[in-house]
Amino acid sequence: MATSNDFKNGMVLSMDNALWTIIEFQHVKPGQGPAFVRTKLKSVLTGKVIDRTFNAGVKVETATVDKRNNQNLYADGDT
Repeated sequence: MATSNDFKNGMVLSMDNALWTIIEFQHVKPGQGPAFVRTKLKSVLTGKVIDRTFNAGVKVETATVDKRNNQNLYADGDT
């Protein structure tokens, strides 16, 4: 669990039964009213990008995602 104050670019969140990567975020403190965090999120599975606003200090579920480089080998005819 992390709060919206802990957001960093590249952090992966688990929301709405999906994984989302934070592309960019901005803490906003208006003259009146509470502070909030405006984010741009990208879906890990589909690549869809959405804008989402969080109140400051809201707890959000984080996910640990391992990124690995790999090489896929396929059989092609005789090789």
